[in-house]
Order: sequence, then structure tokens, then C-alpha cells
Amino acid sequence: MKFYNRQHQFYCGIDLHANSMHVCVVDHDGHKHVHRNFNTKRPDTFLASLRPFENRDLIIGCESTFNWYWLADLCTAQNLPFLLGHALYLKAIHGGKTKSDRIDSEKLAMLLRGGNFPTAYVYPAHMRDTRDLLRRRGTIVRRRSATIIHVQMVNHQQNLPPFQKSISYKANRIGIADRFDGDSLQRMVSLDVDLIDFYDRQIQKLDLYLEQHAKVDDADTFFRLQSIPGVGRILAMTMLYEIHDIRRFPGVGDFLSYSRLVKGTNSSAGKQYKPTGRKIGNPHLKWAFSEAITLLKRECPQAKAFAEKIEKKHNKARANTLLAIKLGRAVYWMWRRKTAFDPTVFEKG
Repeated sequence: MKFYNRQHQFYCGIDLHANSMHVCVVDHDGHKHVHRNFNTKRPDTFLASLRPFENRDLIIGCESTFNWYWLADLCTAQNLPFLLGHALYLKAIHGGKTKSDRIDSEKLAMLLRGGNFPTAYVYPAHMRDTRDLLRRRGTIVRRRSATIIHVQMVNHQQNLPPFQKSISYKANRIGIADRFDGDSLQRMVSLDVDLIDFYDRQIQKLDLYLEQHAKVDDADTFFRLQSIPGVGRILAMTMLYEIHDIRRFPGVGDFLSYSRLVKGTNSSAGKQYKPTGRKIGNPHLKWAFSEAITLLKRECPQAKAFAEKIEKKHNKARANTLLAIKLGRAVYWMWRRKTAFDPTVFEKG
């Protein structure tokens, strides 16, 4: 958890919603200067309320919600320092007896004033859209998989023989609706096949578009990540756009925690309890590393030998966890040092 503890003359807390934003500005002594609600469709009125604090050392903090993009870009355009609060760490907002937008905005301002404002990363605008498009691609791929599973489920419902070849490939989907009896059943399967074909075309277009952007945004890192055995374009792009700048992690432990590769600890009075904070971190990076280690064991003999050694002492799940941590460390240092992947890291320690 990172806290913003720099001192300022004025602190602005914003409780942001889709159509409204409650703003509270306090000074260093805790006196309120602004405490009112604004319409998000009229950002000019919000900027007008902050005009008295121009050039007077003002810091703005907002909780990370689904719609923080425009506010961060607005503050950047107006040269207003902006901080994004980590939603899962802002327990002071959710723990009170009474909760409202007015109270929440004041609490955000007071957390900034007291140096207890937990910060999240403000992703730069010039790469944010491409990152979101890459995440959207993952949703489309999952929908494609769900459609394929539905066709297989219908096949089981009719107690028909399993498909001889994988219907993931277009050539193997030709005429599969004819094996079912009934017009409605055939129409449903035909609909699924058409959807799968549509998803295939869209995914192909997205892959080409995203790869072109990755080569423009950071071609060096993009190709360096592909030096990891088994890591192709999609996994490399996921790591590239989800991490963005490795220097924002002071140490390798911070990076592993952000990637959800290590668990948290929960102890009190010398007793250990069930770890918490499973949702804190980046789920997309967790997925990327989980996919990467499966391919890594197939393509890299050193990684396979490392995993088999752990499996003998523990089990496969433990081996995969330690392998993912090893790979996370390797990615961190190869990014920091600008070097290609070295498979001998699995032979050390």
C-alpha cells in the first residue's frame, strides 16, 4: 500500500459518479473552503470553483471508479495535480456509520491532508485506449469460447457422438448443423456457428491492429517479452500494456504483488489467519503469467526441470506458483535491465 504524504496548502477530495461529483476543498489547518455538488456534464463550473486556488499549491484526489478517465485528463489539461485513490484500500470511506457523497468527499480531502491517501496508478492517456481495447479482446475471446461450449453442450443433449475434430477451427465447423434433427435445433446451432465465424474475423482484425500499436508504443519491450519461450504476441501485449512502466514498481516484490503472484499475510498477536486481499492487484497480469508458465514448461527445458523438481517435494499447484514467481522476477529484471530472457534463471536457487 502506497500513501501520498506530501504536504500542500489545499487538498481537494472528489466523490465521483456518472452524473454528479461532490467536491470538498480543505486547507492545511482543516478548514473547508468548498463543499458542494457539481454536474459532471458541466466541468466548467467545477473548474470555476477551483479558480481561487490557482497557483496556491492545490492537490486533487479522487477514488478510482469506472469513469475517472475524463477527470484525470481534465486536470492534466488544466495543469492541476491529480491523484487516483485505490478503491479497495480506502476503508476510511466505507467504515463509517453514516455514508453519503458529501461525507465521502470530505473524508477524501482529510485523507490527503493527513498523508493517509492510498494511491493507484494513473495510466497515461496516450496508451489507455489501446489497453482497454486489448482487455475488450479478452472478453470477445471468452464469448467465443462460451459459444463453442454451447454447441458441444447441445451435441451432448442430443446424445450424439462427439465431434471428431475440434470445432475451434473453421474447416471443422462446416455442415455441423446438419447432424441435428429439427429445424429449431439446426437454426440454433447455425446461429452459434455464425457467431463463432464473426468472432474469428473480429479477433483477427483486433490482433493486427493491436500489434501495430504495440510496435509504435514500445517495440523494444514488445519484442523483448517475446524472447520468453512460449510467450507470443498476445501475452507480450498484455504484459506490455498492463505494466506500461516497470519503474513505477520500486522493487521486484511490489511487482509480484501487483501481478497477484504472491499472497498477502494476515497475522495478529503472533497468530496467522487466512490471507486477505486476493482481489488487490491486476487480474489481467495474473492471467498472462498463468498462461505463460503452461507454455513455458513446454518450450523451456530449464523451466520444465524446475517445475518437476518442485512437484516431487510438493504438488503441481505449488510448482506452478513458484514457477510463475520465478517468471515474474525474470520479467521484472529483464525489463529494468533491457535484456533478453535468460532461461538459466530457473537453474539458480
